[in-house]
Amino acid sequence: MDTTYEAHYHQLEENHWWFAARRNIVFNLIRQYAPSPDTAILEIGCSGGPLLLDLRAAGYSNLTGIDVSETGIALARRRGLDSVQVMDGAKLDFPDASFDLLIASDVLEHIEDEDQAVREWLRVLRPGGQLIVFVPAFQFLWSQHDEVNHHYRRYSAKRLRATLERGRFAIERTSYWNSTLFLPVAAMRLLQSVLPKKKAAPSGDLQVIPGGLNKALLTLLRTENRMLRFMDLPVGVSTFIVAKRPAA
Repeated sequence: MDTTYEAHYHQLEENHWWFAARRNIVFNLIRQYAPSPDTAILEIGCSGGPLLLDLRAAGYSNLTGIDVSETGIALARRRGLDSVQVMDGAKLDFPDASFDLLIASDVLEHIEDEDQAVREWLRVLRPGGQLIVFVPAFQFLWSQHDEVNHHYRRYSAKRLRATLERGRFAIERTSYWNSTLFLPVAAMRLLQSVLPKKKAAPSGDLQVIPGGLNKALLTLLRTENRMLRFMDLPVGVSTFIVAKRPAA
């Protein structure tokens, strides 16, 4: 991630509609699949810690976070999170079978050797432990935003599933996310692909927007998040999987 973009990222991650909505769906999945407050949770790519703070406020007590960003981890510590450290998500410095739940939101696309990362994730999960992973969807949506973020790839649900199955994960649930805005985002990205390229803004697609519009977009995606309690979606700007380390 570009350093200029990173500073912008940390300014936005608390309240920007996209970050807040994704944090909401991840939180909902955690409450669904790991309701016990004693669940040993590792968040890979915790950044400044907003999800960990939400989980702590909800009563979860066994929380660990890592990120490759020294700036992000320093911010998380200033916010009162002690069990956070700088660490590569593909080279985990934890003993085998350390955690019950692993969360990786928009992390895997940043890692060149995805199979190495998935093997590590399986290793640190206890038998029966679960993984929640979100990634950006569809290679045809590739844009300068991905380049600013130093992504290696985008994923279809099928590709993400195959990647996790190669790593011996058992898939429990597959869905897309942010279906609500898929059509306008796809139209914008496809238009950008045929227009002359301009230098990418350091902030990529993430911009500060007026409060009313930010609230409206957040409300739209929160509504979709409620729908995802009962159904999976066939298309979206992101895709996610809930998977399990087999018990044996």
